[in-house]
Amino acid sequence: MALDAKIPEGPLKDKWQNYLDSKNIINPANRKKIDVIVVGSGLSGGGAAATLAELGYNVKNFYFQDSARRAHSVAAQGGVNAAKNYRNDGDSIYRMFYDTIKGGDYRSREANVYRMAQLSVDLIDHMNAQGVPFAREYNGYLSNRSFGGVLVSRTFYARGQTGQQLLLATYQAIMKQVKAGNLTEYKRHEVLDFVMVDGKMRGVIARNLVTGEIERHSAHAVVLGTGGFGKIFYLSTLAMNSNVSATWRAHKKGAFFANPSWTQIHPTALPQAGEHQSKLTLMSESLRNDGRIWVPKKKNDPRKPGDIPQEERDYYLERRYPAFGNLVPRDVASRAAKERMDAGYGVGALKNAVYLDFKTAIEKHGKATIKERYGNLFTMYKKITGIDAYKEPMKISPAAHFSMGGLWVDYELGTTIPGLYAVGEANFADHGANRLGANSLLQASVDGNFVLPNTISNYLSNDISTGPISTDLPEFEKAEKEVKEQIDKLLSIDGKTPVDQIHRKLGKILFKEVAMSRNEKGLKWAIEEIKKLRQEFWSDVAVTGDAKGVNSELEKAGRLADYLEIAELMAIDALDRKESCGAHFREEYQTEDGEAVRDDKNYMYSAAWEWKGDHKWDLHKEALKYENIEVKTRSYK
Repeated sequence: MALDAKIPEGPLKDKWQNYLDSKNIINPANRKKIDVIVVGSGLSGGGAAATLAELGYNVKNFYFQDSARRAHSVAAQGGVNAAKNYRNDGDSIYRMFYDTIKGGDYRSREANVYRMAQLSVDLIDHMNAQGVPFAREYNGYLSNRSFGGVLVSRTFYARGQTGQQLLLATYQAIMKQVKAGNLTEYKRHEVLDFVMVDGKMRGVIARNLVTGEIERHSAHAVVLGTGGFGKIFYLSTLAMNSNVSATWRAHKKGAFFANPSWTQIHPTALPQAGEHQSKLTLMSESLRNDGRIWVPKKKNDPRKPGDIPQEERDYYLERRYPAFGNLVPRDVASRAAKERMDAGYGVGALKNAVYLDFKTAIEKHGKATIKERYGNLFTMYKKITGIDAYKEPMKISPAAHFSMGGLWVDYELGTTIPGLYAVGEANFADHGANRLGANSLLQASVDGNFVLPNTISNYLSNDISTGPISTDLPEFEKAEKEVKEQIDKLLSIDGKTPVDQIHRKLGKILFKEVAMSRNEKGLKWAIEEIKKLRQEFWSDVAVTGDAKGVNSELEKAGRLADYLEIAELMAIDALDRKESCGAHFREEYQTEDGEAVRDDKNYMYSAAWEWKGDHKWDLHKEALKYENIEVKTRSYK
């Protein structure tokens, strides 16, 4: 199958406008005849649901939380990027486009990235109008700060709770449409399968997580805004319920999965304290604006950090990357931390952390300024660790965080299944092999509020006369039957090993061999270990309770079953790509000083995998063409 990205004609800066000028438009009266299911209530899913409802479509919004306000977008702390050049420091739409392409190590699609940079300017105005309390300068202008991988300040923020504030604005937009009768919420519902009719996506099978009832819901199109799959590592910065099930089950219906091995390890999480933990806490990357990262020059130095003089500290990012210093991209910062820890210079009880020190910034700007910028983060750190970071450095460590890979989508955000769309982190489109900080909130918000509502009409314009889609069709009956059989199969295993125990084993396999660095031997080992673990799951997992009513163990088991499949594809994808790029670091392909070596001749493509059944996949390649940017070795030195 040839992959058609549907990129519009014309110069790069005109492509989006050319698309808007030529797309099909549905008049307001006809939009009332069309049903759209949106799965997810975060910035991408919730934004799409609210915007489509405001346009007049009948929207059904599904999410497994008890409130749309609990979507994981709430956890993104640091900020949202926009090329407004408020600092007059040389920023522009092209500069933001360039930084994002370079940050992704030249493995993302030009047209999508440029569109994101263009729409970033409008997004800040949109969210500001919705009441997001962005930080402001004394003169009233919105304030900016810097994030990793750039030399300008383009990140808009609301202290250390930007995601929460953006999500509250999105939630208000959702509630407005609920009251208007254009949007129906299906909270505490989990989508377990998808229904295809005549080759088109026509609905979902969902489980009511409170009653246990299996429900059929139809629509003319389905939009997935279900986030990423970083929780596959078990220990991650993601919420416990974050999962891959919706996108993975769509993949098994025919949606190609792109670049599954490209997952981001965030450099500033709190280190694991012991085996008891099930989650890691994220500290915002914004802290790297003022915090300096270092380790002692002496291995196993027993002294308190404040007792170690400057000349005995290794500010290793400033040493290795003088141009960007502590603001190198996340993949670079995480690998550098791992290198220091592996070499025996880690700090903390388990030697699994490095220091993030604010002493220099406090001396320069004053404690009050640092408190104004990051106060809630310092408070959170003290609540968790008991340490006052105004007086003593934070201890931070790399942790699984974000998925650059996701469902393959074209310029319209359509998957390879007609009528199925993916927005935000659920798709693969904008970040290449590594995401720059503060581009996550941006992509999610832009996809949901601006892109998808404009592109989906090209498809839906053919459904004006289709009429309501019956859930009595045999395709719905078959899909519901398969979902019930899967649930019964999980409940009938009657094993002895808890779900979380198997998930923790999977996470250790992946973090060891499919995380910050990979090699052929380790990847082949990981594939075999994942297969063994999958057999253990299906023969000995313990799923207590039944299908009637609330059963969190059943929920977790279903999600882990999907993780155990995508984990294999992650390792296969990493094994197949014989180069290093961004977050995909193959140890066989590096310079003498440990930097990534790309192979543009053989691997300048996005890998889109097609499910063929029985854990077999076919690889399809979308060639990446760079006509507006010079492709060169990525360097932050």
